[in-house]
Amino acid sequence: MPSLTFVSPQGVRREVTVSGNSSAMNAARLNGIGGIEAECGGALSCGTCHVYVDEADIEKLPPPSDEEGDMLDLVAAPRKATSRLCCQIELSDEIDSLILHIPETQF
Repeated sequence: MPSLTFVSPQGVRREVTVSGNSSAMNAARLNGIGGIEAECGGALSCGTCHVYVDEADIEKLPPPSDEEGDMLDLVAAPRKATSRLCCQIELSDEIDSLILHIPETQF
């Protein structure tokens, strides 16, 4: 089962374990992770589930789709090379762990 570590803007770390295939956004919402607003519920239309993937983990993920890249251009917090929308991070047993940093703001 994959584990996710969410790191708040203040540096507080919270690890959650995910069973089955899910998105990182769903894992955040089901575990009450603050700072992941996910206004559109994962429809790739709002950008309020923006995260920074830890540099050590970015190679575990495929590159963002063109649609995700377009939405990342509109996020409130500064976009970085490791920016992703966590609704588009699909988890599976092939990804054993990820560290996701939550930006200061989603709006």
